[in-house]
Amino acid sequence: MRGAPEYLVLLPQPAPLRAPSPSRPPAPDGILDPDSLPGNPNVILVSLGKLLSEDRVHPTEGEPLLCSQCGAGLLSCYDNMVNSCSFCRPAGPSAPAAPSAPGPAGVPDRLFLLNPEGPHLDPSDALLIFCIDISGSMGITSPVSSDDKTIYRTRLHLARTAVAAVCPEALRPTTRAACRPGSTKTFNNQVTLHGYEGSGDRLQRALLGLSEGGSTALGPAALLAIAMASRQAGSKVIVCTDGKANTDLGNLEVEDHDAHTLLSSTIFYQDLGEWAASKGVTVSVLSIEGTDCRLDELGRLADRTGGKVLIASPQNLHWEFEKILEDQAIATHCTVSLLFPQSLCLRGEREAEHKGTREVGNVSPHMEITLQFGAKEQDPESAVPLLSAGERVSVQLQLRYRLRDGREMLRVLTAQREVTHDSSSVLSSLSLAIIQLNSSQAGAALAVRGRFQDARAEGDAQRLLMDRALQHNCSAEEEQIYDQWKKTMEPIHGSIHDYTRRKSVVSDSQPLTDKGAALLYGMKHSNTNSISLRDKQRPQ
Repeated sequence: MRGAPEYLVLLPQPAPLRAPSPSRPPAPDGILDPDSLPGNPNVILVSLGKLLSEDRVHPTEGEPLLCSQCGAGLLSCYDNMVNSCSFCRPAGPSAPAAPSAPGPAGVPDRLFLLNPEGPHLDPSDALLIFCIDISGSMGITSPVSSDDKTIYRTRLHLARTAVAAVCPEALRPTTRAACRPGSTKTFNNQVTLHGYEGSGDRLQRALLGLSEGGSTALGPAALLAIAMASRQAGSKVIVCTDGKANTDLGNLEVEDHDAHTLLSSTIFYQDLGEWAASKGVTVSVLSIEGTDCRLDELGRLADRTGGKVLIASPQNLHWEFEKILEDQAIATHCTVSLLFPQSLCLRGEREAEHKGTREVGNVSPHMEITLQFGAKEQDPESAVPLLSAGERVSVQLQLRYRLRDGREMLRVLTAQREVTHDSSSVLSSLSLAIIQLNSSQAGAALAVRGRFQDARAEGDAQRLLMDRALQHNCSAEEEQIYDQWKKTMEPIHGSIHDYTRRKSVVSDSQPLTDKGAALLYGMKHSNTNSISLRDKQRPQ
């Protein structure tokens, strides 16, 4: 496709579509059927950060022509061509050919501006809110090196020093001649707001007056911080704590037998995360190393809003704050939809048919998601035929999102891929990096919901697929990718007991430790670069 944008290789160029092989006699013992592949090679990588930030694609104002049945961007600009939608009609040699005349959505890539009349918001009005724990445990001291000497500082001292250090950089002047407004919210048994605008001097003076004491009213503090941040999409809330929330609202300091209280808190943080995402607010959670904050529950806030779940030593709070601030949301309210012919279906998505949708919410510059698809199980009474080798099928990606200036966008990308029954063709074009990322994301998504056995099964199947790919076409780089993937997946495959609170038999109700929650939430939101960079960026 001459002149096609570079990113179209992500749809799904890593391997041709693989349809079920025709029935055949079983292979002799000891001989692997060359047309039989373990796992699922049909994986799509969508680089959301890249697709949503590209400025070389110029938008068309107004709504595109969409199929009234499945919502696909039609390959024709005429209403009377709706019956020829290639995603609604049954696939197969006898099906009518899709119209070839390109229309508004018939070109490989099209961007639509859905609300040309506004609103016109100023992204620099977004809020940055630090939500800092000042309960009694924040008075615990840690050794810090200073001028070749070791001194002891409290956790609160190190936290307020880190906030004061990162704020001037985070609030540097924007295109307006002013700084973004920001605030620090502290909580113990009370919630207190310390606000400023324009200069960090007032904030630093306020921080110096803080002292630790009292309980941990984390639930009310997070609720109030998100409510304030919700005034402007693209705002960010950073929660820093060293203990469990222990007030009535969002209480996580409960024994296992108090299931009703814990369930109520689980629902609270889950609903709070949903509400934050609906307002375009990103929430990150940072806990202190060596403490227990129930990040498996509290991390739901970050997981739903595209934020980070991190554990830091008190000495590294500054560095961790900077890492969180690097990922400024470039878009909010993002929804990803994929459409295939009726012979194919998405796996693991909400609709689980030939059209699937995933609600992503806030999108950071380096965000990538992966999706699996495959052939539907054939129903003898179904009119949908199996895909034939050599047949070309359409794949369409739709991205609906809202830019930080309030513009609502729809990007429609359409491509065609060839179906193959040839395993050698699939293995030759397989991208191990994409299969690895999908396995990490899908396995972690299952594990954070307590589905450890399903996570292992998912990883084992893809591991066998990568084994076959390496046997078929091995290189030193691919071996390195594979070795790194095995290390990444080891907590799920071999040592999940080290990351759960009860070391008994793993069950679907097994809660995660803070270390396990931070690890799995990180894997769930990883990208193709995060694994190789994980150990290089952290200070020693």
